[in-house]
Amino acid sequence: MRFSKTFLIGSVTLLALANSGSNIPVMAKPSTKTAPAPKPFSLKEKAEGAKYNTEILKEFGGPMQSPQTEYVVRVGKNIAMQSGLGNAQSDFNVTLLNSSVNNAFALPGGYVYITRQLVALCNSEAEMAGVLGHEVGHTAARHSEKRQSNATFASILGIGGTILGSVLGDSAGWLGAVGAGLKQYAGPLAQVFSLKYSRTQEEEADDFGIRYLSKAGYDPSALSSMLNALALQTSLDSRVAGLGDNAVPEWASTHPDPARRVARAAMRSKSYPASNVRNADAHFAAIDGMLYGDDPEQGVIEGQAFIHPQLKMRFTAPTGFGIQNGNEAVSVNGNTGKAMFTAAAFDGNRDAYISNAFKSVAGKNMAIPVRDIRRTTVNGIPAFYARSVVNTQQGQRAVSVFAYEWSPGTASHFVTITAANARPFDGMFESMSRLSNAQAAEVKPRTLRVVTVGRTDTVASLATRMAYPSLQTERFLALNGLTFNAALRLGQKVKIVTY
Repeated sequence: MRFSKTFLIGSVTLLALANSGSNIPVMAKPSTKTAPAPKPFSLKEKAEGAKYNTEILKEFGGPMQSPQTEYVVRVGKNIAMQSGLGNAQSDFNVTLLNSSVNNAFALPGGYVYITRQLVALCNSEAEMAGVLGHEVGHTAARHSEKRQSNATFASILGIGGTILGSVLGDSAGWLGAVGAGLKQYAGPLAQVFSLKYSRTQEEEADDFGIRYLSKAGYDPSALSSMLNALALQTSLDSRVAGLGDNAVPEWASTHPDPARRVARAAMRSKSYPASNVRNADAHFAAIDGMLYGDDPEQGVIEGQAFIHPQLKMRFTAPTGFGIQNGNEAVSVNGNTGKAMFTAAAFDGNRDAYISNAFKSVAGKNMAIPVRDIRRTTVNGIPAFYARSVVNTQQGQRAVSVFAYEWSPGTASHFVTITAANARPFDGMFESMSRLSNAQAAEVKPRTLRVVTVGRTDTVASLATRMAYPSLQTERFLALNGLTFNAALRLGQKVKIVTY
């Protein structure tokens, strides 16, 4: 996260898979009918995409200037051209984003985005092209227009929606107020393009992606294998976030379950001419050495600790809670509460600062009473806080704001939501501390490395090289799209993460 003078829009994964059971339904043979050509982008759509492009770049870490950029742009423009939405590659704007979130999306007018984290998850050029083709498919089907026309406050998902959803439930009254709050503070981008796609829309975009893969000469089944890798990564992310193996993240609740979606994409791909073109070696050569995971400039997660070397700060989340770092906010999620850590301008008026933080949660249609703002010191940092209990249809909930005065004009704060009688975050509030220059210098970026499997290499031995203190085997398998019973081949290329 970076310090911000405004309340922010949360990152929402648009190409995400819910965790579910493994029952695979029997599906009819896909149709081989030729789909009608989509309408090219209108001038209005191009203007709309250009308008939101700046906001996208700000929210997702900005464009990445790296050796991988030209590769991603080239592949992205090639797959986008298969859509018929433009007459030349120059009609499309493809951006590699400096974000550690697995994410890809597209805006009307030819704007296509993929994060470096999702590029790293792909195990071939064809898989990456399939992801990008899926997102272009959303724009070909004009899904954003349909989402905008069907939008409700309760379906708007900024960072607040992610935090509040599972704790407060889907009460129309409370969640409606949450939506109003997000609408008040979030920009138009979050209100339109961060809405959920329906199951039908996701499947339709899959079909477009498969079609584009075939037209470009790739193996059309590459999207199916990519969806399988995403399913593995989503399951791992849920465990890391403290949601458990079977929990469904709030942002993924409308997506088709992984087993169904993987099987469906594999079936659809059989309608097209077979091809074995995946360009895996070219993809591995391109991504070798790429930054992986958190960018130290935005802070890093180490176990239960969030460390920001530039801001020289550190805090520790409670045991059993997962931490997710965004461009301008950090979320902390667990079964007994949710929290967000962010920053805002501070003119010395503590009452106004606390009040604004509460408003960002409640919105314009629900007032959270602010009483008894208290002052304290946490590890030498001046701090102030307030707690309020509100009634919801699910019972009483406690909303707390705990703020820290870092320097003149700048403060940061936690907003937490818990059951009224629960206080899981008190230790986290007290854990905030400043880093020394030496401690800040110790924070190192992680790097993706491609290695060739040798005669003595096993999943277990390669997993020990993963630069993480926990879940090393699970991280290695998900990164390489492998299941627990997978066997490595001599000479096979696999990815690891090192310092």
